[in-house]
Amino acid sequence: MIIYPAIDIKEGKCVRLTQGKFDEEKVYFKDPQQVAKLWQQKGAKILHVVDLDGALEGRSKNLSVIEEIVKAVDIPVQLGGGIRSLQTIEELMKVGVDRVIIGTKAIQDKGMLQEAVAAYGDKIIVSIDAKDGYVAIDGWTKTSEVTALELALEIEKMGVKTIVYTDIARDGMLKGPNFEAIQHLQSHVKVDIIASGGVSSLEDLKKLSDIGVAGAIVGKALYEGKVDLEEVKVG
Repeated sequence: MIIYPAIDIKEGKCVRLTQGKFDEEKVYFKDPQQVAKLWQQKGAKILHVVDLDGALEGRSKNLSVIEEIVKAVDIPVQLGGGIRSLQTIEELMKVGVDRVIIGTKAIQDKGMLQEAVAAYGDKIIVSIDAKDGYVAIDGWTKTSEVTALELALEIEKMGVKTIVYTDIARDGMLKGPNFEAIQHLQSHVKVDIIASGGVSSLEDLKKLSDIGVAGAIVGKALYEGKVDLEEVKVG
């Protein structure tokens, strides 16, 4: 299981939100490059970066900051937030982003998702952000009528190889992931699942590893010192 340290960018700074609420943010680093280097030094194999402004506004808002992060480290960077067009994907690939994560657009425009998968293959990840089992969109401000499992099964047929699954109620709460929902999804699809939201301890990571997910995104637990990246040995 791969551990993905999360770097969430808002107005050029590294922040963490609670349950995705934009009015509940805490700034941890004014320079995201600094934290990117830190996680690499502590042994990270890949970074999970989210453009929060992009997620809310539907277009990439922190491209220069993202480019600086990519240049600052020697490990791959995967990015989500506001990726709603093939042009944006191309721009991100040009600045060195390794994999892009499509969220809202995966629900709203299956044709665009299909084109992206055809053009970029396993470089395309779909983010399934669930609220009470249903997929949330537009920076988590709206909830669709599609269940997480329905979307997962549909995009699997389209050739998507990796899903980031987030339980919004757990995100930033440090109360543990929704293991039941993750296991349910894991048992119904063959794609790689990266679990996100709620990781609070090494024990949580061990449980996720036992479920068999391909990866786990860790955010607030790293920034608050609940998990030491150098101590993580799971899988």
